[in-house]
Amino acid sequence: MQDKYPALSLKETQRAIKLCKDTAETQLSRLLSLERVTAPLLVEAGSGVNDDLCGWEHKVTFDLGKCPLRAEVVQSLAKWKRLALWQYGFAPGEGLYTDMNALRPDEVPDALHSITVDQWDWEKIILPADRHMGMLEDTVRTIVRAIAATKATLRAAFPVLEEALCDKVHFVTSQALYEAYPTLSPEQREFEITKQYKTVFIEKVGKPLPDGRPHSDRAPDYDDWDLNGDLLFWSGAIDRPIEISSMGIRVNAESLLSQLKAAGAEDRLRHDYHRLVAEGTLPLTIGGGIGQSRLCMLLMEKRHIGEVQVSVWDEQTRATCRAQGITLL
Repeated sequence: MQDKYPALSLKETQRAIKLCKDTAETQLSRLLSLERVTAPLLVEAGSGVNDDLCGWEHKVTFDLGKCPLRAEVVQSLAKWKRLALWQYGFAPGEGLYTDMNALRPDEVPDALHSITVDQWDWEKIILPADRHMGMLEDTVRTIVRAIAATKATLRAAFPVLEEALCDKVHFVTSQALYEAYPTLSPEQREFEITKQYKTVFIEKVGKPLPDGRPHSDRAPDYDDWDLNGDLLFWSGAIDRPIEISSMGIRVNAESLLSQLKAAGAEDRLRHDYHRLVAEGTLPLTIGGGIGQSRLCMLLMEKRHIGEVQVSVWDEQTRATCRAQGITLL
């Protein structure tokens, strides 16, 4: 790592952000065969389309003036994308991506978390025969190739960025990771495995482990908990992992009903999205989200997400960052 921090000036940082996002978007679109579509910022409150994340987060909700409706700011587009693929008439092997912006007011802001979320939400139609872990792992490798190509482009434009990116993915299930480090917390397990292998995909996230808790909470109505996972990269700038993507093969009718029952959320079947999945009307898909600011932070060797994203930070955070030579945008 560079002795001088930050390696890039504020103006260079802005140029690098644009180059990083433009390059990554182009690479992802090309390698995954995705077409860009317009994304909503708002959805109708109570429609069941918004991402419920872990289930306890509060959505930003408000009245629409004199209109008798309430709107929610999206938390992600996990369910909306699958509906869009169906409504727009996409075929198997075709997919879409969106430039998604969201608000998550319950996030606890820190070096990796902000209440402002920006990510590429993507979704692709697959066939029944594609619903297996091999398909998921091949897709993960493709995404890592896109990220590695983006890093190479950044390093060519800004030679001061010296940290290499490992493009070989280590796959491990959450169960195997638990068995390897049974006394550690999920975050500590992620630290140990990513420090060792640098680029890691933790599979099968959502089901309870032997201690009764999942590796990470997952909503029961979009990812199939047996066919999903999280992609992490080791950051030398902060000496810890950065989760760049959560993704998976989506629920079919069987796994949706099973997971809703396990989560005590069978009442969601009243929503159109859930009914269409349960009836087998919506296409089978694979998809996920790729954090834009986190990717910039990783590839630009930054120490705080606020160096690549404009958001709201408390004064203590600002003072701590100033003391460490970190300039928040």
